[in-house]
Amino acid sequence: MADSTGDRIIAAATAEFSRYGIAGARIERIAKAARTSKERIYAYYRSKEALYSFVVVQELAAIAEATRLDPADLPGYAGRIHDYFTGHPERYRLVMWGELELERGQGRPEDPLQKSLRTKIEQLRQAQEAGQLDPEWEAMDILVFVNRIAMSWSARLESLPDDADRDAFLAARRVAIVAAVQRLFPARKS
Repeated sequence: MADSTGDRIIAAATAEFSRYGIAGARIERIAKAARTSKERIYAYYRSKEALYSFVVVQELAAIAEATRLDPADLPGYAGRIHDYFTGHPERYRLVMWGELELERGQGRPEDPLQKSLRTKIEQLRQAQEAGQLDPEWEAMDILVFVNRIAMSWSARLESLPDDADRDAFLAARRVAIVAAVQRLFPARKS
């Protein structure tokens, strides 16, 4: 969708979903912010959930590009995740809403978050087979632990002051996150 209406819909939907979640988002507000009609939005997307899915797929691609999972350097990866989400708290909320609100059931194969997780888990398994990571850990556990440690301060940003003290505080948290991941998952020499 290359027209400016489509771009406005995506920008408005991203802001709406980030702020209100999927259940709380309103197509009427998205349409108003995008300067279009509800009918036009539904012409592009069959449902609010389909619109959210499209938005989150774009966001997951941006996250993957910005954070680059490197199984040989999980501490660096954790630092990049911390930096990304503390620099973009609205994007953290956007992704977390889907985790909270969408029914995962049996792990639908088309679920963008599940696809992203499967790709990263496979990268970690390959690194374990190559001797870069301890094979005693389940690859899924490694990914979940690293991600949760890295994002641990992202949900608490609103409670921090918005000044130089905040920057120093987050820099110190980053150091702690990187150190924790280094202790848990040190790279192995091949």
